[in-house]
Amino acid sequence: MKPEPSPESVGQSILERLGIAEDPLVGVDPVAFLRSLAAAGIALVKDPGAAAAVAAANARLAIGSAAAVRASVGRAVGSETPGPVSPAVGDKRFADPAYADNPLYFLLAQEYLLSGQLVTELLDVAALETVQDTKARFAAKFIHDALAPTNTLFGNPAALRAAFDTGGKSVVRGAKNMLDDLLHNGGWPSQVDSSGFEVGVNMAATPGSVVYRSDLIELIQYTPQSEQVHSVPLLFCPPWINKYYIMDLAPGKSLIEWAVQHGHTCFAISYRNPDASMRDLGFEDYLRQGPLDAVRVVREITGATEVNTVSVCLGGTLTAIALAQNAAIGDRSIKSATFLNTHTDFSVPGALGIFTDEATVAGLEKQMAKDGFLDSDKMAHTFDALRANDLVFSYVVNNWLLGKKPPAFDLLVWNKDSTRMPAKMHSQYLRSCYLNNEFARGEFEVDGQKLQPGKVDIDTYVLAAVDDHIVPWVSGHKTTQLLGGDNRFVLSTSGHIAGIVNPPNPKAKHWTNDEHPADPQEWKDGAELQAGTWWEDWTPWIAKQGGPKVKAPRKLGSKDHPPIEAAPGSYVRARA
Repeated sequence: MKPEPSPESVGQSILERLGIAEDPLVGVDPVAFLRSLAAAGIALVKDPGAAAAVAAANARLAIGSAAAVRASVGRAVGSETPGPVSPAVGDKRFADPAYADNPLYFLLAQEYLLSGQLVTELLDVAALETVQDTKARFAAKFIHDALAPTNTLFGNPAALRAAFDTGGKSVVRGAKNMLDDLLHNGGWPSQVDSSGFEVGVNMAATPGSVVYRSDLIELIQYTPQSEQVHSVPLLFCPPWINKYYIMDLAPGKSLIEWAVQHGHTCFAISYRNPDASMRDLGFEDYLRQGPLDAVRVVREITGATEVNTVSVCLGGTLTAIALAQNAAIGDRSIKSATFLNTHTDFSVPGALGIFTDEATVAGLEKQMAKDGFLDSDKMAHTFDALRANDLVFSYVVNNWLLGKKPPAFDLLVWNKDSTRMPAKMHSQYLRSCYLNNEFARGEFEVDGQKLQPGKVDIDTYVLAAVDDHIVPWVSGHKTTQLLGGDNRFVLSTSGHIAGIVNPPNPKAKHWTNDEHPADPQEWKDGAELQAGTWWEDWTPWIAKQGGPKVKAPRKLGSKDHPPIEAAPGSYVRARA
């Protein structure tokens, strides 16, 4: 029996018969969220066996609604009658006491939560294939979250209180904030007040100089802050999906500053923000003109034969490929590698897996073909949508309903300072890594030769974050099994970014385990929770890799690579 064609393929077939080459919805729905949701509706209508299940789901809704009404009436007369449903753990939207004390608000919240249960039950009945099901659920949740009563003035008791307490001024301020976002932020609520932050002043502020510039990267060397430094220099390799200064966020929050103060000669790559002229720059170009070129220049400037690397996220993926390439040709220029929240095996892709099926990648490629790059706003909104209640709708409440300014927070300023992605490189990355997992399978080719990650025999320090939704910690752990050599795996608290920007503080904790089981859960079960940040665990490890101390250099750069300008350079200042 032939498999049922998907609604997408049926729709495309009809378009072709009509002489229309491309689905016009690709431009407005490139990831096929709405089309997947429509497919669920079609499945419910088409399947005769679904009618009974749909009826049962609606009956449960009716029963729940009646119970909610009874509980609301009970609360009106002073009873503490519980409702039929409660918010999910961690859902703070209904934390205001009015949702428990006021019968009408109590009923409003109950009916909203019950409707969410109905949506989930209907999607269960639709029984779409895995990719479409995931997208349909994502789209349904986003729409349902958007329709929450907390996102409306009259459905949000805190907003009504603010309007009353301020004589309506909060409503006026909120309307101004919303209008400004509609005009200047694409209709998305602003996440941060960036007016008090400036790159090179209180962000990306560790002293240093740009000592090398190519068409793709600037290489920054940092001014020593100690009399002696380790003989092996340290190169920071960022992702180019964001600007490099997540590793040099602000004084006291900078991993680069921390390393400089602990006696390392530090360098950092700062990638150029791509424009249309870079549309044909590929993944291998980033490999050769990124970390491999930077290692070359660091060795030329310092005279060192080896370099230690620290890489974040996508920068770590590229560094791992560089290590395998070096292993294939017998290059020993990289002594050790630190990987921070990095995928090397994409079999557990995390939340971004929803955006990386064949149909979605093809849709993105069509969009990128027009401009030569993926627009930075699309990347930023993609990440926001993954945690919409935290990163979108909480700001609707704060900015538009309460009339407040968004917070002034350096981490959010960095997050807003987004970058583009070149068309060819981004397509190759999505296909090679997310779609085909070529590196982990030993299928990634450079110069016609398939790279073998197991041949990498240097020491590695692998960090993952327990709440990371971009690189799940179990995926980060896979690096310890994929690469050869001795490794140390450490698990931080927090998520993808806060797990990295983790300077010493009273709340910092991390897990360690000197054993190396292949099963990540077995590793965690045997791990000890340590007080303090992983920075303090990494410090003695990287000091050992840094070798003996030598006198700190008096000048930055060298005869062949003189200082060009002060850090943080020019590439980081380019706006998308």
